[in-house]
Amino acid sequence: MIRTLLTSVAALGLATAPALAETLVIRGETVWTGTAQGVIENGIVVIEDDRIVAVGGSGTEVPDGATEINAAWVTPGLIAAFSQTGLVEVGAEDSTNDTAAAMSVFSAALNAADGFNPDATAIDVTRIEGFTRLVVAPGTGNSLFAGQGFVADASGDLDTELDEKAFTFIRLGEAGAGLAGGSRQAAMMLLRAALDDARSYPARYITQNDGAVLNRVDAQALAPAARGQQLILVQASRASDLNAIMDLAEDEPSLKIVIVGADEAWRVAPRLAETGIPVIIDAFSNLPASFEKLAATSENAARLADAGATFAIANVGDGSHQARLATQLAGNAVANGLSFDDAMVALTSAPADIFGLTGFGRLAPGAHADVVAWDGDPLEIVSSPVAVIIDGEQQSMESRQTRLRDRYLNLDESERPHAYTRP
Repeated sequence: MIRTLLTSVAALGLATAPALAETLVIRGETVWTGTAQGVIENGIVVIEDDRIVAVGGSGTEVPDGATEINAAWVTPGLIAAFSQTGLVEVGAEDSTNDTAAAMSVFSAALNAADGFNPDATAIDVTRIEGFTRLVVAPGTGNSLFAGQGFVADASGDLDTELDEKAFTFIRLGEAGAGLAGGSRQAAMMLLRAALDDARSYPARYITQNDGAVLNRVDAQALAPAARGQQLILVQASRASDLNAIMDLAEDEPSLKIVIVGADEAWRVAPRLAETGIPVIIDAFSNLPASFEKLAATSENAARLADAGATFAIANVGDGSHQARLATQLAGNAVANGLSFDDAMVALTSAPADIFGLTGFGRLAPGAHADVVAWDGDPLEIVSSPVAVIIDGEQQSMESRQTRLRDRYLNLDESERPHAYTRP
């Protein structure tokens, strides 16, 4: 469901109508399309309203009066495939952190969209680094069922459109074991029982007060996922955990499962490819940080690609304020054997396909006009976007940090504020 957030300003009639998208022509020395067109040298992307209408070489017809943008590179808008951007302002300040609800009596029914704040400063920071769409997941509280996640654009507008309840999020592995009673077998049994509760909703709840493990409200929320009508994101890292999830998928083939984390995915990559279960990975998780990541390697992405498995790259470990670092993670994956094209796919069309975002993640006629113009190779740490377009509209390239930089950039030393020093 697409929700429009109403504000008190709009209610008072003070808000102006949204600006109409203009016709844009983006000229790029290198245009990475993410389609069969491949890479176009000295290419042109033409945008009218909220759609791409043409992608081609230097001879592409350009509409009269269009606003032109020149760039070194042009790509589709990047997609943060897993984040908590917009749910938290200051992680250590509970009043600004809506990622999880440890004291709630509900779990699977918690709707993360209700806590989304388009004014969160991390959204601007993420957008100006080339990300136009955010996949936002809730955190787990006192249950392995975290709740309902959503997809949002990265405009930061108060009327940001949200694809609510795009997926349900569940944690297994070490964290899930702890939340389920202390062991992985307890977590898997709890998950299977919960799916059974949800599939039997509402019949079971007419004759009984509750199901085996879920109350009425949580069972109702989990029912679409249990019946194969909603995506299920499951976080796990260890190869044996990934096998257990694939066993579940084979036992219940109607389930639509995506695995998040998957630090040891390379060890079961052929089976992932065979089952068609996508994974969302931190491509530079390469240390044995816990017993479930002993086989983590920076070659995880390359080995998954070699096996033909589907994967997206995201900053799984810190997606609230640093979702933007996914480009660096992808660049590191390229340095460790992944092809450039596969790395870009993992930031664009792969997450679009995983989350059913038709028309996103590619530069093609008819596609949604989420486009980024860059001053260099998008996977190089020194490169930055010069323009970000969402739904055909140029976005602000400012954040709180850039405003602070610009405020003091031209001040000489005597004019800059100094910290108090004791006389």
